[in-house]
Amino acid sequence: MKFLADKVKGQSRRLALVGLWLSMLCAALPARAAEYIVMASTTSTEQSGLFAHLLPIFTRETGIEVRVVAQGTGQALATARRGDADIVFVHDRVAEERFVAEGHGLARRDVMYNDFVIVGPRNDPAKVGGVRDVARAFSAIAGAHATFVSRGDRSGTHAAELRFWALSGVGVPAADAAWYRQTGSGMGPTLNVASGMDGYALADRGTWIGFRNRGNLVVLVEGDPRLFNQYGVIVVNPKTHPGVKADSAQRFADWVVSPPGQAAIAAYRLGGEQLFFPNAAAR
Repeated sequence: MKFLADKVKGQSRRLALVGLWLSMLCAALPARAAEYIVMASTTSTEQSGLFAHLLPIFTRETGIEVRVVAQGTGQALATARRGDADIVFVHDRVAEERFVAEGHGLARRDVMYNDFVIVGPRNDPAKVGGVRDVARAFSAIAGAHATFVSRGDRSGTHAAELRFWALSGVGVPAADAAWYRQTGSGMGPTLNVASGMDGYALADRGTWIGFRNRGNLVVLVEGDPRLFNQYGVIVVNPKTHPGVKADSAQRFADWVVSPPGQAAIAAYRLGGEQLFFPNAAAR
């Protein structure tokens, strides 16, 4: 009987130790957010590193995790139109306002801006270096049949590119034009292709600053006011899409335009350069 009692005591001690070890392990693990929202956003905000800086701050302050689906703006809005996102954070104002007018989103709010630039090879075969007129630069690139690499993905950057082709008087180059290449992918991969081909490309400055595989590419055209690049945030309409986590999404929308959110955006830098400039309207 004494042997049996000792055995039971030994097992109890082991179980107690296992329980203590498990509780210590759980305490050591990082806490998971109790709730999350899905944000459909652009590849530029993701690939520039902004979200890796910004979203943990929001999660620490609110306990809400933000899971990002990084796509071109057109794809991000399409994702939200299906009800597969709670909020969108994109940069094509015309498309954003249409999204709201169609009843898919609540009020659109300005968050931040940067600008577009035309990058190209140092030897600049189209001779656009230093040109401030984006339409004139696009016309020169087309006239020289110099390699131009387009995202071709219905993104905010692609939409801007199409506007600039229209302004140039050239019109959108034919898809089979030997000098005009469409990647159908995000800003980073498109810049990789441009770097490999010594081609021109339109890029948002934030992704360009964070881009490391530049090869012979340099910024050649900048400064035209038409290169202004505005970002907006929209909560998906719960009346149209009942599964949307509108309350939590609204907390993010309110936070990112608040002084703490705006300060967090302004604080993000790479190599000492500020990538995005907050400009939410005071409410």
